[in-house]
Amino acid sequence: LIILGFVSYSIAKMKDNASKMLSLALIIAYLSSIGAAFFAMVSGYTLIPHLSIEPVKETLRQLPELIFRLDIPPVVSVMTALVLAIMIGLATVWTKSEVFENLLDNFQKMVLLLINRILIPILPFFIAANFCALSYEGAITKQLPVFLGVMVIVIISQFVWLSFLYVLAGAISKKNPWQVLKYYGPAYLTAVGTMSSAATLAVALKCAKKSPVLKDDVIDFAVPLFSNIHLCGSILTEVFFVMTVSLMLYGSLPSLTVMILFIILLGIFAIGAPGVPGGTVIASLGIVISVLGFDEAGTALLLTIFALQDSFGTACNITGDGALTLIMTKASSHRSTKQKSINS
Repeated sequence: LIILGFVSYSIAKMKDNASKMLSLALIIAYLSSIGAAFFAMVSGYTLIPHLSIEPVKETLRQLPELIFRLDIPPVVSVMTALVLAIMIGLATVWTKSEVFENLLDNFQKMVLLLINRILIPILPFFIAANFCALSYEGAITKQLPVFLGVMVIVIISQFVWLSFLYVLAGAISKKNPWQVLKYYGPAYLTAVGTMSSAATLAVALKCAKKSPVLKDDVIDFAVPLFSNIHLCGSILTEVFFVMTVSLMLYGSLPSLTVMILFIILLGIFAIGAPGVPGGTVIASLGIVISVLGFDEAGTALLLTIFALQDSFGTACNITGDGALTLIMTKASSHRSTKQKSINS
């Protein structure tokens, strides 16, 4: 329902902003996100086997037999939902159906309401219950030092990716990226404190407008847009964490083909489902379960360790927006020059 509600409407509403600038923003946000994910994947395959993670699945204490269990299968599979959402969104744009666009808008609001009133309130109890089970089994107590080490690696990786983004943006724009990055300190600290892109948006806009190499009209368009669709830090973190949890609970890292499929879909989910409470990991739970094969214990562990560092992931997202805005400024200047030449 999250996929259908958010992805289809996100595609349908593009008709009002169907410009080359929007297309460019979507493309570079997606490339940055999956680039960070592939960087995390390579780092995971390189570093995680050396973290002394011992698979705990076989050495766990057996949980008591469940007295009652209620299984609720999904309405449709994740891939079916994703393809259907894309088709519905495109068909709505092509037919210019205002009725169906309003229907998708209302459906998105209904799904968001269900998330806020049912899913989010249940999640703390779900995580707590599963952590009780993991503690009883022994999965937590044996691997606590590993969690701390993984968090340090992830935060360092976020800084490495930010450095790459700004160097790349400087090379493309022919401007000094430090003239953008040096103003983003307050935005980074605000994101660490609030763990919310929305709560940091006002500060990020203020920081970006101080930069002498960014254009105000591009800032007003790009910074709010990227705050919703550019989640490089969160995606980098999630990829590294799912690999760690997979080795910890299931005894092996996911295969390369599985990870590539997961990353490609994860980038789409991050762009197509902005505003989902709980961040990227909530929006992507469907593919975590269906593509990676995580069970309740795996998803609970992923949700919890992701929440522990979510503030740094959000800060990486927000700070990375400055680099992409610098690229957008270059593209805007190029288009303006080209338009003037045509008019002349």
